[in-house]
Amino acid sequence: MKIYLYGIREDEKEYLRQWDAAHPDVEIDYTHEIFTEETAELAEGSDGVVMVQTQPYSRAALEKLHDFGISKISVRNVGLDGFDFQDLRDFDFSLTYVPVYSPNAIAEHTTSLILRLLRRVPEFDKKFANADFRWFPTIGEEIHGKTVGIIGTGHIGSVVARIMAAFGAKVIAYDIAPNPALENLGIYVDTLDELLEQSDIITIHTPLAKKDIHMIDADAFAKMKDGVIFINCARGGLVDTDALIKALDSGKVGGAALDVLESENDVFQKKFDKIEDVKDPQFQALINRDNVIITPHTAFYTTTAVHNMIFDSLNDNQRMLEGKAPKYPVDISVE
Repeated sequence: MKIYLYGIREDEKEYLRQWDAAHPDVEIDYTHEIFTEETAELAEGSDGVVMVQTQPYSRAALEKLHDFGISKISVRNVGLDGFDFQDLRDFDFSLTYVPVYSPNAIAEHTTSLILRLLRRVPEFDKKFANADFRWFPTIGEEIHGKTVGIIGTGHIGSVVARIMAAFGAKVIAYDIAPNPALENLGIYVDTLDELLEQSDIITIHTPLAKKDIHMIDADAFAKMKDGVIFINCARGGLVDTDALIKALDSGKVGGAALDVLESENDVFQKKFDKIEDVKDPQFQALINRDNVIITPHTAFYTTTAVHNMIFDSLNDNQRMLEGKAPKYPVDISVE
């Protein structure tokens, strides 16, 4: 049995070695390159493949895997919007994913971003860079007593809810499928509009289904409180970035922290000589603001999460190849 992995980073290699040592009956091979029509050739002779999403998967690349007799794909991430499920159905693929790398990692990063905005850390960073060590008049605010609205209360959102409650915030939440583990807390509102209208801080933790593209648009921002703090550690496409920029310009949004962007593939995981070399106009409209924090899709990025991404994806690929039910299957019969 042979499994081929795409897009392996240096930080993943140790966990790859650990998994390999524990599974002597499985041969694994890998490349640093991501899965494309050109690199699909590298998997020839393998039985299954493990990928990670950085860009959409082309039909032509998937067709090559099919022609090699490969039908088992595992992605070691949660996002599935890079696939056209019709392609997967046409070529008779089975697919698994890793729905939970580490909820604590993303929830903790979300919390740190909220704290950095409320305590105006980016402004202090700029003052320190100019040898200005005065605290006045850069006064901060507290989470305690604020209303924190959480959109999506799955694995990650539920952890955020408990952390915010521990800070003394009033937590409210909206989810089309409320989490039974949270319902006894009495935090759910009936509509998204209620959450938008009542929250001082809003953080979103939902997957990116096609129906949810630009869930947070100009109309949504208009319903929010003036000066609201907005956090997105989920998926860039959930937010209309142009609408966010206008809301920041008007003061409707008092601060934003973004671990994901709509056009992040043009920016994140790349090294530029200087900020001005980034050609993305939305990025340029955001990056130099004192009340905006951007991190490069790093909320998930802890040692615990990377271990789980490698082990869970390889375990499920092996299960499929052995004819067993995987732990984290994806239903490709629906979009």
